[in-house]
Amino acid sequence: MGDGPRARRRKDLPVFVIQEHHARALHWDFRLEHEGVLVSWALPKGVPEDPKSNHLAVHTEDHPLDYGSFEGDIPAGEYGGGQVRIWDHGHFEVEKWRPDEVMVVLHGSKVSGRYVLFPTSGKNWMIHRMDPAPEGFQPLPEKVRPMLATPGTLPADDTGWAFEIKWDGVRAISFIEGGRIRMLSRNDKDLTPSFPEFRELGAFLGARPCVLDGEIVVLGAGGVPDFGRLQHRLHLANANDVKRQSAASPASYVVFDVLHLDGHPLMSLTYDERRVHLEELGLSGASFATADSFRDVRGADILQATKETGLEGVIAKRRDSAYAEGKRSTAWIKVKNLRTQEVVIGGWTDGAGSRAGSMGALLLGIPTAGGLRYVGKVGTGFGDRDRDDLMDLLRPAARTTTPFIPPSDVKERGPHFVNPLLVGEVRFSEWTEAGRLRHPTWRGLRSDKSPADVVIES
Repeated sequence: MGDGPRARRRKDLPVFVIQEHHARALHWDFRLEHEGVLVSWALPKGVPEDPKSNHLAVHTEDHPLDYGSFEGDIPAGEYGGGQVRIWDHGHFEVEKWRPDEVMVVLHGSKVSGRYVLFPTSGKNWMIHRMDPAPEGFQPLPEKVRPMLATPGTLPADDTGWAFEIKWDGVRAISFIEGGRIRMLSRNDKDLTPSFPEFRELGAFLGARPCVLDGEIVVLGAGGVPDFGRLQHRLHLANANDVKRQSAASPASYVVFDVLHLDGHPLMSLTYDERRVHLEELGLSGASFATADSFRDVRGADILQATKETGLEGVIAKRRDSAYAEGKRSTAWIKVKNLRTQEVVIGGWTDGAGSRAGSMGALLLGIPTAGGLRYVGKVGTGFGDRDRDDLMDLLRPAARTTTPFIPPSDVKERGPHFVNPLLVGEVRFSEWTEAGRLRHPTWRGLRSDKSPADVVIES
């Protein structure tokens, strides 16, 4: 800045510092120089950029001025134990300083503008941005509908396409703000409580608000995703069960897109442009990673590699395409090594022999314009508890009439029908000429999807 009049004025101003503090709970220590000390507040969600959103500021003890330059690790067991790093610092002007109101103008490298702090109760204060939001700033959206891929084959010409591994998991949109993460499935189910391991992703990104798109997977034998192990984690409600299963079957979040970052929406950018922003985040941790993107390569080679390693397939993505929120687009094409199909459960048949009194097979359908079309039954692939768990869900949904159109398609003996609300997934060998699934095997419930999401995959 030099030694001009502006620089000299800044040197005469008091200093502020914001320290990112990875203690028991991530927060930001906001400190203002005043009367020979650093008056301090702990901000659980950081400094607000949006004047429409106030953030909690917990008033803490004053600190000596030299603490404003501290970065490092406070040993575990000591007060505030954890990593501390300087997130921003600079000078500020005082517009008002009273016991019940502090109004300042900050001049930092990341934070600048007029802010006011005011008490609400006890040590709890609020911090409010008085200036308009920075130019172009937009708050995180509450929801984002994921872009969907179209089933198909590899592009005839690889030029202009990127290829990513298709992971056998559950799609999740993540909203990260103030170091906290919120994850939603395709049907807006809150997945956050089921996967506590992903809190570390929020802590990793810290004060960088963003919306990420990715896939939750649980790895099985040989490091290959195991949908069955993942499925059991999706239905846990008890916190102790969640904690136990997160240790026994840890999940990973594979991130393949960034849709909003640092107050700016990115969905109108091309795949390549969004990819630059995603890679710049450097997402790499015990429970999260950035998905590989293979460009300027043969898609057939990537597909063959996934086949040899037991992976589900690839997603081909046009590199010049925007993110088509909530739409199934031919700009993304999914090519599978395994034939799988999402199905709607329309009923069940009784078991025989050792399965007497329980479920024998599920009656399956696929929604069409005319109604739910019957595509066959599945009676294999269920785990020890799967049949009992499914019956607990099916019995309350029982109905006396068939949900299938036409009714005559179901020729099973003594069928029990249900309202077609549950979605599952099967693996199968081929479609018959009559439109039935040949040799289907049950893979699990898809609680992340609704019947309206189900389409014929191949």
